[in-house]
Amino acid sequence: MKKLLILPLIALMVACSAEQGDDNQEKKEQLKEYKKELSELKKNIAKLEKELSLDRKESVINVVATAIEEGLYEHFVDVTGKVKADKNIVISPETAGKIISINVKEGDRVKRGTILARLNTEMTQRSLRQIEINLQLATTTYERQADLWEQNIGSEMEYLQAKSSKEALEQQKEALEAQLDLAVIRAPIDGVVDEIIQRQGEMAGPQLPFARLVNIDHVYITADVSEIYLQQIKAGDRVDVEFPVIEKQINARIYRSSAVIDPASRTFRVRIDMTNKANDVKPNMLAILKLSTFVAEDAIIVPSILVKKDFSGEFIFVAEEVEGKLRAKKRYIETGIKDNNNTLVTNGIQPGDKVITKGYAQVVDGSAISI
Repeated sequence: MKKLLILPLIALMVACSAEQGDDNQEKKEQLKEYKKELSELKKNIAKLEKELSLDRKESVINVVATAIEEGLYEHFVDVTGKVKADKNIVISPETAGKIISINVKEGDRVKRGTILARLNTEMTQRSLRQIEINLQLATTTYERQADLWEQNIGSEMEYLQAKSSKEALEQQKEALEAQLDLAVIRAPIDGVVDEIIQRQGEMAGPQLPFARLVNIDHVYITADVSEIYLQQIKAGDRVDVEFPVIEKQINARIYRSSAVIDPASRTFRVRIDMTNKANDVKPNMLAILKLSTFVAEDAIIVPSILVKKDFSGEFIFVAEEVEGKLRAKKRYIETGIKDNNNTLVTNGIQPGDKVITKGYAQVVDGSAISI
């Protein structure tokens, strides 16, 4: 009975398998037909595109291209400095007293030793006159005692006392004369009276400033520079200096650079000395220093605005002839130091290559161009 049931089932399975095989074969034939049709369609599309491209004229973009040349490249860093003067001093008298006269006014140019003012010396002068009277008597006494001593008359003690009195009075006179000299305020340097702080009739003294005297024939500039330029900037380097307030520019040399890094600002200080015969550069005036940090000869330089960047790196557009036509080509480059205006190119372009300098924003890689 079981055998009778199994035989029909086997027959059914064989029939189904044969039917499935026929379906797969039919699908393969259909896929082959579709691929053949697709191939024909692609050929027809390519033919039509070619015919249309012959009828359509390719647009040409007008550009300006400049041939690359090697040249000197110098990188600068700008820092702000301040003008100072070594001979910018505040004068005070060496003794105390009332100011009885001021012999100069603000703005006067004076020489070293010029009398600027005098202090009241009445009490000192009285003491000096008294000393001079006493000295006359002491001198006469000494001379007489000396004559007697030479004649072996009188005692040695009397002679020595007369001599001692005379010499003591002479020293007192010298001290009073020196005190009188201290009451005269003189200019310690050549310069200009920039400010008179005290007025006639006021009390002056060593602790009270009387006037400010300035000599700006020679001034200097100090500026703080980032420590990253420590190896590039040194004494003797040339530096361009600009004074924006007076619209003046000079070229000078760095006199010295600091041997110490400021721990707070991470900077080091440079000093530039300069002559200032016109006296137009004033102390505390701001100056812009243009310091050279890198120099390269035979360098390839391009304007920084021409350098673009994508996911593959930095590039510029150059003009190249392709199949007899000028086209814009994207050229990837390697760059070095950059500033706001120029970029140093270390690899990617050679002298003679024509870089598109105008119209570069309208082209893409492969665009037809006209120079």
